[in-house]
Amino acid sequence: MSLTNIIRPIFTPRLHKLDLYKTEAEALQRSVLKRLLGKAAKTEWGRAHGYAENLCYEDFARQTPLNTYEELKGFIDRMRHGEKDVLWPGRVKWYAKSSGTTNDKSKFIPVSNDGLHDTHYAGGADAVVWYLRNNPKSRVFDGKALILGGSHASNYNLPGSLVGDLSAILIENINPLVNLVRVPKKETALLSDFEVKRDRIAKEALKKNVTNLSGVPSWMLSVLNRVMELSGKQYLNEVWPNLEVFFHGGVAFTPYRGQYERLITSPSMHYMETYNASEGFFGLQDDPTDSAMSLMIDYGVFYEFIPMDVFDKEEPTVVPLWGVETGRNYAMVISTSSGLWRYIIGDMIRFTSRNPYKFVITGRTKSFINAFGEELIVDNAEKGLAEACKQTGAEVLEYTAAPVFMDADGKCRHQWIVEFSHEPDDIEEFARILDESLQQINSDYEAKRYKDITLQRLELIKARPGVFNDWLKQKGKLGGQHKVPRLCNNRDIIEQVLALNN
Repeated sequence: MSLTNIIRPIFTPRLHKLDLYKTEAEALQRSVLKRLLGKAAKTEWGRAHGYAENLCYEDFARQTPLNTYEELKGFIDRMRHGEKDVLWPGRVKWYAKSSGTTNDKSKFIPVSNDGLHDTHYAGGADAVVWYLRNNPKSRVFDGKALILGGSHASNYNLPGSLVGDLSAILIENINPLVNLVRVPKKETALLSDFEVKRDRIAKEALKKNVTNLSGVPSWMLSVLNRVMELSGKQYLNEVWPNLEVFFHGGVAFTPYRGQYERLITSPSMHYMETYNASEGFFGLQDDPTDSAMSLMIDYGVFYEFIPMDVFDKEEPTVVPLWGVETGRNYAMVISTSSGLWRYIIGDMIRFTSRNPYKFVITGRTKSFINAFGEELIVDNAEKGLAEACKQTGAEVLEYTAAPVFMDADGKCRHQWIVEFSHEPDDIEEFARILDESLQQINSDYEAKRYKDITLQRLELIKARPGVFNDWLKQKGKLGGQHKVPRLCNNRDIIEQVLALNN
């Protein structure tokens, strides 16, 4: 009998609770807030802000300021040094190292034992719940899971306290039974040198019956390409004939889809997007025919949202989940069971549905180009690239873009540097299609491009192979959950990449 059929009933009861997302969203979110406030009432932060289990949302919002990492950094650093009951009850031992802020190379996001289980592991379990529902013939547990992870190190030499990639923290603390059905072995998964790790993962996984993959598309593709080199096969499904699903997240999948579909030709292969970050696990693609994800509203996360048209105001409007509208871009604000309170995570989303609440990620609040009033966001860029790839047969591996404020001829434009996994026959034609697609997608960009008065046509520079990996390596961010910033309103990142490209 299939092991998957034996395990499947364990996940089935959860479907009934997930069905409540359609009808009880506000009640579920208010219940989450009540639980968070009750647990935090006796912490230093909770006492200072009058937290209690019976505190209503409106009072919570009035008594708690909005926070970025800078506002919470001092509290988090004290927690990292071993202080307890600061932002969350007890002593928090784990810290996910994330991309830095304006003032710091890295952020250190607390991951409490509560947050580990009621949010991060809960998200992984629900991914399986929905996948099994959508695929009744699945045999996903009859083989191994290839799960990519980062690395970790000791946190200030405190016993049992770790700092590193979230994925490494998850692997370090995962139920030992899971290790029986995953590759690579733990020691390999936690190696810090990605180039060494990539080779070892490929060698360990090559002869296994891998049925499912989990990781960031860019880094997983690097591992899979090494598997292909070692195997000598043409297609990945020749190596792993029972491979059936890739649970992916971290970066948009659109630029990578063509490469995966060329590598994996099996008609039974599935792709499921997840929205998991250092700060929490927020969304899952529950319907394979709909690219939008369901917001996970009964985890240890309470959500609020700032409409992007007022995001930069001194006191912006903030609405709870039940106050959002479809079709608007919002900055996401979270309060979590790891002690992040009204924390502006930096991600931007747009709701496509309210029953249940489904959304797409449209970019980062700091990842955009608005040097000339064009308001270009990552969602626009991804769609424009997809159209250019569709028309030219090209495939994009990595890219970043920034404004050219004024060149020697007094011209202003956007400059893109793109690394292709399959180049178009004509780079200039690709750039033309991309530029025209962006005008169709974004009316502000179209207005600024009118007759080349404000903006000239974008400039596209072909990146040499591996230049973005070299940039990440230079920054100490090769592998793990690190990713290339897509759009930037200044030229800091693109100048660094261009220097490496030359």
